[in-house]
Amino acid sequence: MTKFRFAAVGDNCIDRYRAPLSQSYVGGNAINVAVQLARLGHGSFYFGAIGRDTGGAQVRRLLLENGVRVDHLRECDTNTAYTDIDVTPAGDRIFVHEDFGACAGYRPDEAEVELLKTMDHVHIGWLDDGGALRRALSAAGVSVSQDVSVNASAADLGVDGLSIAFGSAGEDETAAERLVSDLLARGAQLAVVTRGALGSAASDGAEVASAGIRPVEVVDTTGAGDSFIAGFIAARLEGYRLAECLEAGRDLAANTCKHVGGFPQDPQSF
Repeated sequence: MTKFRFAAVGDNCIDRYRAPLSQSYVGGNAINVAVQLARLGHGSFYFGAIGRDTGGAQVRRLLLENGVRVDHLRECDTNTAYTDIDVTPAGDRIFVHEDFGACAGYRPDEAEVELLKTMDHVHIGWLDDGGALRRALSAAGVSVSQDVSVNASAADLGVDGLSIAFGSAGEDETAAERLVSDLLARGAQLAVVTRGALGSAASDGAEVASAGIRPVEVVDTTGAGDSFIAGFIAARLEGYRLAECLEAGRDLAANTCKHVGGFPQDPQSF
């Protein structure tokens, strides 16, 4: 396996599972992707912001424990982002409340952007910068991906210049086909869409591929989509066929569904 240098930029948060679990885990799209890439054996760098609080200390500790570089983890005089979550009997999670905390307004500085341009691939998570980093990296010819499903503001939903645009369409094949077409029409080089129990689909406009799910006993689906992204982009950089990339993402996502949280970790009480 070739070892690549990946960077993930943007959100981290403390996922606070409400009663009856009453436990917290570190999560967030960008941080989950960074950890999963490190666990696959790649060089993984995380760029983001935390508060000077217990949540921030928890984020830093788990990144280090999982082999993610934290040289560019910025500490701010505000709280670490958190999400309150309910889990249904089927294992699905419901986001009850989100506080973006230190992640809100975070931007890599000029020197950090230059460093990001040296990476083999950069994944952008939730980042409220109006697409500035995406445009800067794509203009420099950097391989870059983003998950549009984690953003809500129209200003942050652009995909022009993305090497890979990830999205979620739910269990609706027609909606998935429309989303793939839309992402490509708006300028993404490759569109990858998850479809819940129906699996996933991808297209670059010339090639179309799909993959089903790998059935597992679901404990929690939190972070499964992020694991899918990590598995997909690692396989893509290795040069695997599009269908094989979908399968790599599927398999990593299935493993994530077997435990609570986006990656294995000991829960904290709150």
